[in-house]
Amino acid sequence: MTRIPFDQLAKQYLEGFLEPLGTVQRSLEVPGESKFVDVWFTPTSVAPAPPLDLGLLSRIVVTPCLLEPFRNAPTRQQVRSCLLKLLWIQEDQRRQMERRGATQSEADLPWLWILAATVNQPVIADFGGQFRPDWLPGVYFVAEGLKTAVVAIDELPQTEATLWLRILGRDATQQQAITEVIALPKDDPRRNRVLQLLVNWRVTLELSDVIDATEGDLMASLSQAYLEWEHRTKEEGREEGIRQGEKKLVLRLLTRRVGELPEGVRSQIDQLSLPQLEALGEALLDFSSLSDLEGWLAAQMIG
Repeated sequence: MTRIPFDQLAKQYLEGFLEPLGTVQRSLEVPGESKFVDVWFTPTSVAPAPPLDLGLLSRIVVTPCLLEPFRNAPTRQQVRSCLLKLLWIQEDQRRQMERRGATQSEADLPWLWILAATVNQPVIADFGGQFRPDWLPGVYFVAEGLKTAVVAIDELPQTEATLWLRILGRDATQQQAITEVIALPKDDPRRNRVLQLLVNWRVTLELSDVIDATEGDLMASLSQAYLEWEHRTKEEGREEGIRQGEKKLVLRLLTRRVGELPEGVRSQIDQLSLPQLEALGEALLDFSSLSDLEGWLAAQMIG
């Protein structure tokens, strides 16, 4: 099996995780070339509320950029191929702006970010890769004019700021990242989003015809995430079952108390959480008319 399966998984991950921050296009065709950008990202002009904190990944995608993930160390030719895509995209944008009678500043040029699980230091040296003091270790910038950086994921410090990139690593780096994701608070939306994406990865690999040693290691890393997701899903299923039971009981009591409920009122009750349904079950003892129920529901909406 080639690196194609990982390419697909990495694209799914980046698309699913970056969608709240802007527009994501997978396999964007390079104008004039039979080449495709793995992931093309354009940040939204309106910040999401609340903002999704993705640490280093959030910092990377503040400007339009090409994201090229690699599970193995990219070769010199692969780096050159990525650079060619970037230059074609930049030139196409320049031509479009020229047709509109506008000019593009250096600051507006898109960046290329090569997200590599690991790197070959001689290759990095050949492209003049250097650290910058205002960026984390593991991020190599090439010549300024190329608007390009290589992220060596296995060299990133193990902090929450790098967690959302270390998921795209391999072996011990990826396993550690998955462990850290599972350890996050269960109400953290980033945790739930990543777990769902990792489960999708596992299903994709299981449906593959052949799993070589590389993908076998990835499957082992994803198993822990799958078990956690399965446990969470069962818990949510049990809670939903309890909520449905509470809702049926409340509806029966309300019908006896205030008469037949309009469809609009039933719809509002259907959206109540389990604690709200329990509170309604106590409050309805004081209801004498439908207006009492409508007033209670209105107060919930205001709260």
